[in-house]
Amino acid sequence: MTIPFWQVDAFADRPFTGNPAAVMLLDAWLDDAVLQAIAAENNLAETAFLVPGDDDADFALRWFTPTVEVAMCGHATLASGHVIMTRDGSDRVRFSTRRAGMLEVRREEARYALDLPAWVTEPRALLAIVAGVGGAPVETRWRDGGYALLIYASEAEVRALTPDFRALAADDTLLVATAPGEATDVVSRVFVPGGGIDEDPVTGSAHALLTPYWADRLGRAQFSAYQASPRGGHIDCTLADDRAILRGDCVTVIEGRFVIGARS
Repeated sequence: MTIPFWQVDAFADRPFTGNPAAVMLLDAWLDDAVLQAIAAENNLAETAFLVPGDDDADFALRWFTPTVEVAMCGHATLASGHVIMTRDGSDRVRFSTRRAGMLEVRREEARYALDLPAWVTEPRALLAIVAGVGGAPVETRWRDGGYALLIYASEAEVRALTPDFRALAADDTLLVATAPGEATDVVSRVFVPGGGIDEDPVTGSAHALLTPYWADRLGRAQFSAYQASPRGGHIDCTLADDRAILRGDCVTVIEGRFVIGARS
């Protein structure tokens, strides 16, 4: 069995930056254990699996890290839209998902716009998480489902964090450290050690949390953001009602076929 395969650097305008994602087109869903094994073999932050959709969606979409299936992955959705629109010459792709609703990627001039739900967080004391991530956040917030938002006073504090990944690996909470930026409005770093990813390069789902928070704090719907991982990535964020619109670029770096089973 062979599966069409692309590796795409998402939220990147050149290779080897942004966040790499695998995109794999299936005729029908394989067993979950096989999907998880493929994602482990790819060993990227996420592998996106697509099957043909119904009247409402062009494709059904699921995402796996090397160890778990996730509720939503923004960068692999952006990468999937890039693959389909490049292949088909279309300007818009709609994806149905199991836990994140309907998602869309569309062309906007030379860039892509990713349409995600805007996830609102609530204030909550997160003492164990703060102890593991480090630093002294001025505010901590939470969203049910395993999403923690830690707000620091400065970009320098976010960049200086050295989390205790072993202590934080007890569950797959997505941990977002953020602060006002220097060259951009907002800066962040994202850690998911319980999901097999100590530090994620550029995280769309984190910006689904950051967009409503920073739009409210900045007093405007649109702002620029930078995720300060070693690879790094820029995202332009807009809050549109209850949606987070994330704009960025993609670069395909590998295209081929994934082979399952021995070949004679």
